[in-house]
Amino acid sequence: MNSYCNHTLHQIRIAVDSLVELVDGLDEHDLQQRPTANKHSIGELLGHIATICRADYYISDGRNHEEMITYYSTVSLTSKIEIKEALLSNYAFMEERFMEFSKEELHEEMTSYWGTTYSRFEWLLEIVAHLYHHRGQLHSMLVHCYGMDLKIQLFE
Repeated sequence: MNSYCNHTLHQIRIAVDSLVELVDGLDEHDLQQRPTANKHSIGELLGHIATICRADYYISDGRNHEEMITYYSTVSLTSKIEIKEALLSNYAFMEERFMEFSKEELHEEMTSYWGTTYSRFEWLLEIVAHLYHHRGQLHSMLVHCYGMDLKIQLFE
């Protein structure tokens, strides 16, 4: 494991920890709020966010479309507790896998089922971007649609 990977995992952990804090600041009924018709509710968005570390790892590991559909079909996160547990366990799963990679394995190119090819390290960077994107989306929904400023520190 190289220092770049350690630093990247640290940034992912910051996002995960702040997401857990955001979930803690919500009431269960907040999960049902849907700021835009035909778009994800807060709970559905959180359910998606909670799967990112594991799902994106699977994608980066070469899982095919059918395998990803199967994975997603097994996930049902409907409560704050389930969402927080999934955020933490999926992060731990992904962190453990990336910690096992050698420098050579981190440079190995992996192709997603839709044809995008990145090195394993680039896939790790994609996970950072994906988490921070949706965390920002969630924060904006809470602040601008529901007037909820949970006073969560989003960056160190």
